Parts: sequence; structure tokens; C-alpha cells
Amino acid sequence: MTTTDTTTTDRALKAKHRALWAAGDYPAVASELIPELGPELVTAAGVRAGQRVLDVAAGSGNAAIPAAATGADVTASDLTPELFAAGRRIAAERGVDLTWTEADAEALPFPDDTFDVVLSCVGAMFAPRHQTVADELARVTHPGGTIGMINWTPHGFIGNLFATIGPYAPPPPPGATPPPRWGDEEHVRALFGDRVTALEMRRQTVRMDHQTDPTEFREYWKRNYGPTIAVYKFNADRPERVTELDSDFLRFLTASSDGAGWVAEYLLVTARKR
Repeated sequence: MTTTDTTTTDRALKAKHRALWAAGDYPAVASELIPELGPELVTAAGVRAGQRVLDVAAGSGNAAIPAAATGADVTASDLTPELFAAGRRIAAERGVDLTWTEADAEALPFPDDTFDVVLSCVGAMFAPRHQTVADELARVTHPGGTIGMINWTPHGFIGNLFATIGPYAPPPPPGATPPPRWGDEEHVRALFGDRVTALEMRRQTVRMDHQTDPTEFREYWKRNYGPTIAVYKFNADRPERVTELDSDFLRFLTASSDGAGWVAEYLLVTARKR
């Protein structure tokens, strides 16, 4: 494939990725299912007033807004700027100021060594080229600065959700790594290599109890979550496949419920750049 062909293909992939996350209502998912994850990451990364902070794949600001509330100088970046309207509204309601910048996690438009803290809360993990993302996170972090991430784990609720809908999804792009691999400790350690020190990783959980009925929760994901919407759209002209997907999805949600909601495991990652 020529360089021109590669560039065209990459642009098409990015446009598709942007459209995926613009579909549905991801700000609702962030605020209704996982509102505590952003503040948890900000605390773990030790964000404080006066620091320059970048939130990569920030969405509607689940981590960026609480980071700005500390008095830090925060830039929220995302490939899908359609999510910024909700973020700006939430920031205004909370009385905080931050900068919103359209940016690709695989090609961040910032100079080397710019930020004291670089964060990503279940965001950058969805970019297809994990090594490229890790390289970019490290590149824009100032030496001695902190990289902090929250990533869904392969065998937790979200990892198993993707495993359930995966057989119904279109083929991944060449060179793509499944997003939940970012929740595997060895994978993270290999991605950052010797560019970081004080690498700490711990598995934690968040309870999702916005819905308690498995059928209603299935419809919630179908209505609000971009990756789920995309899978159903891919099968829309094959009603029998949609029926099978509905059945498998409901079976998964029923089996993984504890009767009062769902518990989702994530990997909390912090490291210091050398």
C-alpha cells in the first residue's frame, strides 16, 4: 500500500472512530454509570493547583473537570469534539475553566515534555494502536511528570461485554489491538518500557446500578454507548443476527448481574516519566 493509500485509510478510520463515539449519549454513560472514576484518577495522579494537565480522550471531561477543580491548568483533548458541548456545560455548572482541544490520542498536537500530568480515563485505551498511544502519552509528559490511566480489564464487565458483542462486530482495522488489553498489567508494562519509573497498577471496581433489570440495561447500552450502537447498526439488515445478538447480550447481562447492578473491574495505572 502506498503512503497516499495509507493516509486515506487512516483518515477514514479516524472518521469512523469519531462517528462511533459521537453516536448515542456517551456523556450520559460517563455521568450515570462511572462518575467516580474521573475524580479517582485525579486523586491517584496527585493533580494539584498550578500544574499543566492533559486529559487524553477526555470525552465530556470525566477526569478533566475534577482536575480543573483543583486549580490545575487543564486541557481536555478528544478525537470526537461533539462530546465537548456536554463537557462545557458541566464545567460551567461546576464553575471551572479548562481548554477543549480536538486531538487524536495517536498524534497529539502538543510539543514534547509539555505537561506535568497526563491522564486518560477509559479513553485512550480505545485508540487502535496501543504502542503509538503509549509513545504519545510519554512524549508529551514532562520528565518527572505523572502519567495516570484508568482502563477496563480484559476479564471484567466491560471486557466481557466486548467479548459478547465481538462476534457480531465488523473486523477490526489492521494492526488494531483490542481495547481491554490496556487493562492487562504486563501489556501496560511492555508499552511504557523503561521510559517510566514508579509504575504502579492496581485493580479496582466500580458499581453500575443505574439500572437493575438486565433487559432494561441492555437497551441502555444499545441507546447510549457508541460501540454497542455500531455493532447493532452493522447487523441492522440481518434481523436474525440482531435477534441472536439481543439474546447473547441479555444472557451475558443476566449472568453477570448480582441482582442490584453490575460490578466493573478496571486497572488504575500511575507512573512517573524518567
